[in-house]
Amino acid sequence: MATTQKAAAPKAVKKSQGFTGIRGAFWIIFVCFVAAICIFNFVLGDPSNFQGGDTNNHPLNMMGTIFKGGYVVPIIHTLLLSVLCLSVERWLALKTAFGKGNLTKFVANIKASLKANDFATAETLCNKMQGSVANVVLASLNAYKEMDKGANASLKKSQKVAKIQQAHEEATQLEMPTLQMNLPLIATMVTLGTLTGLLGTVTGMIKSFQALAAGGGGDSLALSAGISEALINTAFGIATSWCAVISYNFFTNKIDKLTYALDEVGYSIAQTYEANHTDEA
Repeated sequence: MATTQKAAAPKAVKKSQGFTGIRGAFWIIFVCFVAAICIFNFVLGDPSNFQGGDTNNHPLNMMGTIFKGGYVVPIIHTLLLSVLCLSVERWLALKTAFGKGNLTKFVANIKASLKANDFATAETLCNKMQGSVANVVLASLNAYKEMDKGANASLKKSQKVAKIQQAHEEATQLEMPTLQMNLPLIATMVTLGTLTGLLGTVTGMIKSFQALAAGGGGDSLALSAGISEALINTAFGIATSWCAVISYNFFTNKIDKLTYALDEVGYSIAQTYEANHTDEA
């Protein structure tokens, strides 16, 4: 009996519901830059922070001292604010990716359902959990059911298992860009924070040496301003890199945890199919 059968198209992975990240990270940096300029000019540069209400005079408090750090200060503040904003953005995105329940418990329940051949329960768990792991598991379960259809009856068991694994890997690859989005930018700011702080340190020390060279003894006000610029920029550069390193490693670790869960469930689905089916001759 000759029948024309269309190849079953793989079902699309269900999109994660909720916040999945900001793709236009440039706008985050731009807003942070504007905020840093405003803070530098109107908060740190407020006349009340300096003797006689003149920004050229000696600062009266810490905000005035930070202002003396010079033009590099708003640049470093832009980087620091960007790291903080991107960290919040990544936290919200990964919270959505992990789903609405406990990831470890979800993986255990899925494995228990697979062991009992209860795929209806597994799909229900995925629909309740949502998130990236649930999306990938659903894609793998759909591939599992596709292999049981008549259109794939001519395939060997090893080929069917390979197709299930392929569906799992493709679904994982669809989710990974959302998980890793903006992390390279945070990693870049680890280096930029240090280098920008070093730039401010160098410019501050140049001013200090210029003050020492002027008139032999040097102007104490110019000397202190140069040292302040050097130390303030060093401090903020280190703080920026510190925050960026912690943020990057924290989110990378969370993504690794999610990836391990995906691999574990994908392996279980493939092994369940292999155990429940015999290879047709």
